[in-house]
Amino acid sequence: MAQQAHPNRRDLGLLVLRVGTGAVLAAHGTQKLFGWFGGGGIEGTSKGMEAMGFRPGRESAIAAGLGEAGGGALLAFGLATPAAGAAAAGAMAGAVAVHAPAGFFAQGGGYEYPAFLGFVAAAIGVTGAGRYSLDHATGHVLDRPWVVATAFIGTALAAAAVVGRRADEQAAARDSAPEPESA
Repeated sequence: MAQQAHPNRRDLGLLVLRVGTGAVLAAHGTQKLFGWFGGGGIEGTSKGMEAMGFRPGRESAIAAGLGEAGGGALLAFGLATPAAGAAAAGAMAGAVAVHAPAGFFAQGGGYEYPAFLGFVAAAIGVTGAGRYSLDHATGHVLDRPWVVATAFIGTALAAAAVVGRRADEQAAARDSAPEPESA
């Protein structure tokens, strides 16, 4: 019979994964919200969101920034882990939609990096934060099976609606663009 990994190692691994992923997401979100780390802040991010087809731009910037910064911080602390993972994954779904036309690999501007962050955040949200977390310290009051289901279903529906509306608006803009003149 195979021996299972020591539970403390598993919990320590989850801690490292949570803190690392959460910190990356939080830093990225604070660029959007506050302009930290060379980011555009709300004003710059709002303009960028509009240019990428997310309307209204300001609300989109706030939602993306909160999904990343808030979801990342909560993941790092291991608090409300299902909601945190779902929020971060939802924000990354929007980023994937933006980068998808460039293909998969990040070196060509593709969606590799936001997809990876989204999958890791989702996996942590589904798996749970482990023993070294605020969820564990609070008796998992914000980490119940119904929270997992509600958070991921709600985020999936919201992300699908936002990304779908963006795709519809882009298709309508392409369809209404004047035809180029042929020689």
